[in-house]
Amino acid sequence: MRRSRLTTILTALVLPAAALAQGGGETPAPGDWPRYARDLGGTRFSPLDEIDTGNVAQLEQAWSYRLRPDGGAGLLGGTVPIVIDGVMYTPLGNAVVALEAHTGKELWRHPVQGGLVRRAVSYWPGDGTIGPRLFYSIGSALVALDPATGALDTSFAGDGSAEIEGTPYGYPPTIFGNVMMIGASNAEMPRGPAGNTRAYDARTGKKLWEFNSVAQPGEVGHETWLDDGWKDRSGTNMWIWYTTADPATDTLYMTIGSPSPNYYGGDRPGANLFGNSLVAVDAQTGKYKWHFQTIHHDLWDWDLPAPPVLFDVTVEGKRVPALALTGKPGLMYILNRETGEPVHGVNEHFVASADVPGEWYSPTQPIPVKPAPLSRMHWNPEDIVSAQDTTPEHAAACRALLDSYGGTFFNAGPFTPFFLHEPGDPPRASINLPHNGGSNWGGSAVDPARGIVFVNTSESGSIGWIEKRDPKGDYGRGTADSNQLYDRGSLVGPGAYSSFSASFKTEDGRTVNLPCIRPPWGRLHAVDGNTGEILWSKRLGITEDLPEGKQETGANNTFGGPIVTAGGLVFIGATSDRRLRAFDAASGEILWQKELEYAPMTVPITYRGKDGKQYVAVLASGSSFAGPPPRGPDGKPLNNESLVAFALPE
Repeated sequence: MRRSRLTTILTALVLPAAALAQGGGETPAPGDWPRYARDLGGTRFSPLDEIDTGNVAQLEQAWSYRLRPDGGAGLLGGTVPIVIDGVMYTPLGNAVVALEAHTGKELWRHPVQGGLVRRAVSYWPGDGTIGPRLFYSIGSALVALDPATGALDTSFAGDGSAEIEGTPYGYPPTIFGNVMMIGASNAEMPRGPAGNTRAYDARTGKKLWEFNSVAQPGEVGHETWLDDGWKDRSGTNMWIWYTTADPATDTLYMTIGSPSPNYYGGDRPGANLFGNSLVAVDAQTGKYKWHFQTIHHDLWDWDLPAPPVLFDVTVEGKRVPALALTGKPGLMYILNRETGEPVHGVNEHFVASADVPGEWYSPTQPIPVKPAPLSRMHWNPEDIVSAQDTTPEHAAACRALLDSYGGTFFNAGPFTPFFLHEPGDPPRASINLPHNGGSNWGGSAVDPARGIVFVNTSESGSIGWIEKRDPKGDYGRGTADSNQLYDRGSLVGPGAYSSFSASFKTEDGRTVNLPCIRPPWGRLHAVDGNTGEILWSKRLGITEDLPEGKQETGANNTFGGPIVTAGGLVFIGATSDRRLRAFDAASGEILWQKELEYAPMTVPITYRGKDGKQYVAVLASGSSFAGPPPRGPDGKPLNNESLVAFALPE
């Protein structure tokens, strides 16, 4: 692979070769789902096969559990429960509960004090002397519970909680052996709290190590921060709520997000390591092993979300320890997980630059030779949605959107930059694909025996320009900073930066917003990791706001992801059309789907209950972000979050 001139040489490692069991050693019991992604390798693969391609059509609801019977704010999108020995554990925001996994019956409830618990809880099996613990985070502290009773485990850190030093982290730790690793929940301000990853001891709560996510003086990658752009740099954090590890090499993998600010980097020239990078570190010490940067000097807010999945591939007759990494640009990098070297090749492609004063543009960006891009990265006028694709009203709204930008646009394919727009200038907008589509929070699943990776992607675009910051402008996420000269166009007013989508009224008078690129808008893919070839790509999701015959568009699926089973099935929710679906892993054919009360915008799980049956469960929350919940006629908030479980009939 040809490296960027600012990419550092990888550290040479001599590591033992070892086959990976279940994508990460520490193989879970077949009927358990003990982690967010089931195993340390993040495979989301279950060896259960009671539910298979021949009987999945018979699945029916077994039980449901209202997570907030008294209403309350929607805080639980993206939540994935864990199951150990027939008991399910899940956060409720203001509580943690244990449920009987085959009935949904509540076994105990632990009220959370001092904050909220979100996304998941983490299970530690103990060390032979200390018994098992459940851990969660309230942002400022890691808290330990007795999984048998839900009581605070005061043998941990003296009183049951260990203070998080430095930047808070609002999600559960990733536990590997006795090491608990956390990321950082810092704001997207140019200067501010560090996004450093830290590790704590699951036995004592003692801090073990801290990794500088912005390379400091004397560290690998520091030379990629020019003109002291590293000083007090914020963002550049592992913000996702779980990660993966390889016990064979004692390696933890961190996906590091973009440096702040998101759309202007004039005060941070250079490639900006370890922004937008997968970083491998020693689990016990946090010592750097290697990195792979997916974007040099990010200007698109394409931070790395989900961690990689670990599995082995066979290339030219040789077994290769591998991982697959995906992200918002819709690219999949298949790397040797022991060295970071690409398995099927990555080229540094020359990309376009723009004209924002003081900006630093990387001349190249890394694009895999294989697999091919999973999302569209090019746009031309023929790609705009037509009345035949959707409706005349939608097509007209999209044309009006283009007209509002002057009707002339710039797109140079992958990594298209945005140009400066001064007051009074004629419009000069860029259209960039896939915006925040691609593969996002949901990440991937893999069948480790076959080396087949399953990943869902969204198709969308962004349109706009860069402008001088107006102190009164709305640039989103509260990122106003007197020292920041430029930003994406204001989110309000003519020519505002926006997603490439348009609002229109349906025949029944409702206002809906849909993408302005031609469908599909969401897909599920199967990629052969051994060859890098895409085996199949199927539309994922429907758009019920469109007329009959035009609804099979695929849909945005940013917040959920797939799982795969030994029964030959891929289960996925993710879409806003409220469906949980089962695909044939071999062909991509939909074999079963169930419309739920609310959208299952998260990752489903499968497990064996104490009655011996296999279940599939998912949280249906209706929303993936905190926000105002729906309200009833009395004005009180309606509960919109439930756990729903399915099984085969007796």
